[in-house]
Amino acid sequence: MRWGDFRRSQNVEDRTGNAPESVGGGMPFGGMRLGGGALIILVIVGMLFGINPFEMLGMMGGDGGPVQAPPQQSAPPARVPPGSAPQAGGSAAQSADVNKDFSSAVLGDTEDVWSALFQAMGSRYDPPKLVLYRRLTRSACGSANAAVGPFYCPADQDLYLDTSFFNELHTRFGAPGDFAQAYVIAHEVGHHVQNLLGTMRQFDAQRQRSDERTANALSVKLELQADCYAGVWGFYAQKRGIIDAKDIESGLRAAAAVGDDEITKGRLPPDSFTHGSAEQRARWFRTGLQSGDPRDCNTFNAR
Repeated sequence: MRWGDFRRSQNVEDRTGNAPESVGGGMPFGGMRLGGGALIILVIVGMLFGINPFEMLGMMGGDGGPVQAPPQQSAPPARVPPGSAPQAGGSAAQSADVNKDFSSAVLGDTEDVWSALFQAMGSRYDPPKLVLYRRLTRSACGSANAAVGPFYCPADQDLYLDTSFFNELHTRFGAPGDFAQAYVIAHEVGHHVQNLLGTMRQFDAQRQRSDERTANALSVKLELQADCYAGVWGFYAQKRGIIDAKDIESGLRAAAAVGDDEITKGRLPPDSFTHGSAEQRARWFRTGLQSGDPRDCNTFNAR
């Protein structure tokens, strides 16, 4: 993946050098106040690579105008892979610097792509902030720890990423490569897009009327839509020659690796899934990659 010339985002907060913040007793996450005064508390423990346990789900609504391609740009190959262990003679600080540089580069490109897409739809894209941390930190949705995995907090509109997940993506999930890591960020940005579109507020009322099985099914649709939105960003990276076929294979492998059936190894029935199967996640990521049109990501109207 040729990310070296991506514009670096200024919306990155690096907390990796901070000491883990102490958290009081009780549940590790708190509730948050949402539109209409509704208090949503949704605890999903052990599921990696999704939204914060308190994020609401939603469905995409409305029709936009024609989607125009973002401005074209070129980028030379990156020389140092992110998420790598320090080289001989290197240091953990150097590795952290590479992770931050990579993350700010990917985030910056998602900002450029989604800004152009929102403008084409007659709207304005307000980018999120990416918070990098190690082990434990705080968010407006409660405490964040590595066990939760990367997540998006709608209360502060920030993305949270423990950078050790980059290595875990390789060692635990068998999805090496910097495009696989970029998919992690682009997926969480997809949740921010859902929030800006108002889809999470739409789901609030629907979820209040849903039983657990229906709520799980809606959660799957939300996650698959974020996968598709990640693919939309990848479409424009591919169009500019930033990624190639091997990168796409790496991203699809990452999407499949975090499917509920892969993570649970068949221990849970499909109606308890909250993020989607390996096949579903890879398929919707591919949909965005092939289309580049957010309107093709309406998972809520798909079977």
